[in-house]
Amino acid sequence: MSIALKQVFNKDKTFRPKRKFEPGTQRFELHKRAQASLNSGVDLKAAVQLPSGEDQNDWVAVHVVDFFNRINLIYGTICEFCTERTCPVMSGGPKYEYRWQDDLKYKKPTALPAPQYMNLLMDWIEVQINNEDIFPTCVGVPFPKNFLQICKKILCRLFRVFVHVYIHHFDRVIVMGAEAHVNTCYKHFYYFVTEMNLIDRKELEPLHPAVRSCPCQLSEPMEHASVDDSNEMTVCEELG
Repeated sequence: MSIALKQVFNKDKTFRPKRKFEPGTQRFELHKRAQASLNSGVDLKAAVQLPSGEDQNDWVAVHVVDFFNRINLIYGTICEFCTERTCPVMSGGPKYEYRWQDDLKYKKPTALPAPQYMNLLMDWIEVQINNEDIFPTCVGVPFPKNFLQICKKILCRLFRVFVHVYIHHFDRVIVMGAEAHVNTCYKHFYYFVTEMNLIDRKELEPLHPAVRSCPCQLSEPMEHASVDDSNEMTVCEELG
């Protein structure tokens, strides 16, 4: 990363503290291996493939935590421009609205300002990845049977941060000169979730290349379902 980008993506702008892997653990080694592949300039599609002989859950766990840290950092750089006034509803353009639901205060899908949605989202993800019953850190402790389902929900919700940043705040990303970094992060995320089949294709539609307002570009067409060109808004409700 260039010096300029390091100044943009500095620790003071991190939206949440980073979750790290314990040195000496298998996940720490997988994390180093994944980072080494990225830093070597290897093709992103190849970098996300499960290494031979490695456990799928470990590979997914490493990437979920890494994407949380990276997307967290990206949103942290523009969060001062994402306010209840500028973003009164969490959305991805005029056609996609995201409503929050959890098992606590919001028992029904609820429309919220984007910054409030983001706070709830990051809090919720932190609880998941810091829960030893879900993301065990001790060697030999198995993942829960519903681990991949939980990760799918985390990644689906993190994708919505990309949608909001790209469609509503990418002008700020450009001003900071960070568009190449953000685009690379998104490509890495996209290739991983599609390689591991962790996000439904329909959820990925807001950043389809056919959506003219989306500035992200992959090196090849994305295999999405077709985008509805009607004027109706798609309300994406949380499933708890």
